[in-house]
Amino acid sequence: MSSSGTNSGPDNSDIAVFGAGSWGTALAVQFARAGHRVTLWGRGADELQKMDEQRCNQRYLPGIAFPEGLHPDPDLRAVVRRHQDLLICVPSHGFREILTAIRPHLQDGARIAWATKGFEHDSGCLPHEVVREVLGTAVPVAVLSGPTFASEVGAGLPTAMTIAARPPDFAAELAMRMSGLNFRAYTSDDMVGVEVGGAVKNVLAIGAGISDGLGFGANTRIALITRGLLEMTRLGTALGAEPATFMGLSGMGDLVLSCTDDQSRNRRLGLMVAAGKTPAEAAEAIGQVVEGTFAAVSVRTVASRLGLEMPICEQVWQVLHNKQRPKDAVMALMARSLKPETDMELRSLFGRSAGTLPID
Repeated sequence: MSSSGTNSGPDNSDIAVFGAGSWGTALAVQFARAGHRVTLWGRGADELQKMDEQRCNQRYLPGIAFPEGLHPDPDLRAVVRRHQDLLICVPSHGFREILTAIRPHLQDGARIAWATKGFEHDSGCLPHEVVREVLGTAVPVAVLSGPTFASEVGAGLPTAMTIAARPPDFAAELAMRMSGLNFRAYTSDDMVGVEVGGAVKNVLAIGAGISDGLGFGANTRIALITRGLLEMTRLGTALGAEPATFMGLSGMGDLVLSCTDDQSRNRRLGLMVAAGKTPAEAAEAIGQVVEGTFAAVSVRTVASRLGLEMPICEQVWQVLHNKQRPKDAVMALMARSLKPETDMELRSLFGRSAGTLPID
């Protein structure tokens, strides 16, 4: 493994990835594949040692060989001190903890990026708000999101994602550094929209899994996705996001991917719940964090605080946390009063960004 005694100063060309699960490993592989030196930090020194010896993460990303420039290192303090750019890839409930851990060791000029998706469970804060609380407002920040499964990124299959940053040139630099023949990163200045899309899609993917698991078919699935997109947009714009963001990769793209492919842990949990498992049993069977179970609580809390109606997310919460029967949840949605599809709210949301929808 990397030695904490070498390269004592920060290196502007390297990047450190914190979180050696499937997604953190996949992004580390992508940066290394694009020609950069990458340090991968994780909590288990023994696991990292095994990765370095086997040159792959057999537990979370089996069969994907580490490029030459990727090296695990368990020494958090040394890793932080050696790098200017830090990419955090931990579950949302561990996000504040890792920020607090790295804070004493940050060097001047450090920049923080994350691929963590979801509101903070207790506070309802988005990740960038947590960063602001822990690290202040002077640190450049960026969020990576979009329709991406770790296994496919690791395998080098063609993929696109979005990077939103403050300042915007940080997004452009990260996009350039990680893009290649099979990977394309787009940039955005709508950090709130990108983060909200990544959080809400996990809740809706559980709903899609429940619907499909109950055998309700393609018609129900596409209705859930389409109306779910409106709920996502409603919440995001109330928090200050641009409506057009939800028509892009980090909104509709990530939503469709997670709702329709069984690589999604959130969708798989929904399928298992529909088959009769409790949410806890389903999560245990999956064996990794299922972000939508946490996000369902946070989304409901934030929506209530803002006075927003999000009926699909509400019914997912009822199933996961209030012991509602899955079939009853779907029936509750179908029994709601009829209304125009393009109501005044929908027209106002998209009317304000007319002409700015992504086209290329």
